Amino acid sequence: MDDLNKRNIGFKVLPGAGAQIDTTTANGRLVFGIFAALAEFEAELIRERTKAGLAAARARGRLGGRPRKMTIETLKMAMAAMVDPKTKASEVAIRLGITTTTLYVYVNGDGSVKEPGQRLLDSSIEK
Repeated sequence: MDDLNKRNIGFKVLPGAGAQIDTTTANGRLVFGIFAALAEFEAELIRERTKAGLAAARARGRLGGRPRKMTIETLKMAMAAMVDPKTKASEVAIRLGITTTTLYVYVNGDGSVKEPGQRLLDSSIEK
């Protein structure tokens, strides 16, 4: 709204649509400012509640986000399949129900494990 005011452009809510707001008048600017402040306040409350909810979920051991497609079992099968130089990565990925990109995130073309794959394997040892 500041940019519009600098260019002498007003904002007017047409009658019948709810509030009577006309930013070309002092009263209209006041009402618009109050609505803007309330909207900003509500957005801040939502952010605080969301952060508190995520923190509470983490405290209960819940992690957010989409579940990973690559499991320890899938990783081991992928490593075994990729050892064979005749194996096509795209076919391995289709059979395991993952994308080729996901396959190559965890496993090299020779079947050796990459760093994200090693972390996944290490996580199974910790449990």
